Amino acid sequence: MSDFSFGVAFDLDGTIIDNNYYHILSWQEFYKKRNRTLSSEEFIQHFNGKTNADVLGYVFDHPLTKEEIILYTNEKESLYREIYAPHIKPVAGLLELLELLHLQNIPLVIATSGIPVNIEFMLQHIPIAKYFKTVINNTHISYGKPHPEIYQIAAKELGFVPEKCIAFEDAVAGVQSAKAAGLKTIALTTTHQAEELKQADIIVKDFTEVTMEMIQAVLKNKF
Repeated sequence: MSDFSFGVAFDLDGTIIDNNYYHILSWQEFYKKRNRTLSSEEFIQHFNGKTNADVLGYVFDHPLTKEEIILYTNEKESLYREIYAPHIKPVAGLLELLELLHLQNIPLVIATSGIPVNIEFMLQHIPIAKYFKTVINNTHISYGKPHPEIYQIAAKELGFVPEKCIAFEDAVAGVQSAKAAGLKTIALTTTHQAEELKQADIIVKDFTEVTMEMIQAVLKNKF
C-alpha cells in the first residue's frame, strides 16, 4: 500500500491529449459553414476549458434551446473527431505518470467539461480507463469552468479534502476552477504561455517534468 494520502484529477482536453489545435480547427470549420472566421486567440480566450453550452451561447450571442445546443454540439464534435482521429496521442510523459501513481495506489479521476462521446473517442485510442475511478464530464455539472463545481465533485470522488488533491490543467479557466475549489494545481503549457497560468502552484511543459517529489512539495506548499 502507498504511504501517500492524496488524490489526483486530470483535465482532458489539452492535458491528457494535446488536442486544442484540433478543437480550434473544428470550430473554425463550424464558423466557416456560417461564413464567419475564428482566430486562435479568440478560441483560447472564450472557448478553452468551457462547456459547449457556454461556448455556443458566446458563438450565437443569445441563449439557445436545449435542442439547439445538442444539434450544434453534435455537429461541431463530429467535425473534431474526424479531424483529430489520425493525430491523437497522449501528452508526453502521461502514461509513465499514470503508471507511477497507479503503483502507489493513488486514486485518480478525469474532470473534463467535454462530452461523453469525445471521452469515449479518446479512451478508444488511448486505453487508460483502468487508471481512473471515474470520469466527471459535462453531464455531471451545472456550471462549466472556471466555476469550481467540477473540482468540488472531483475531490469528493477522490475521497480527500480539496487541499489533499492535485489538479493537472492546461487552461486558465481550469486553473481558476481548481484553485477556487481548493485543490493544488499543476499547469501544463500545452495551450497557454506560462505567464498566463501564474495562478497555478507549479507550471511544467508536460508530464515528463512531473515527479512524485514535485507533487509532494505542492501538497506541502514547499515549491
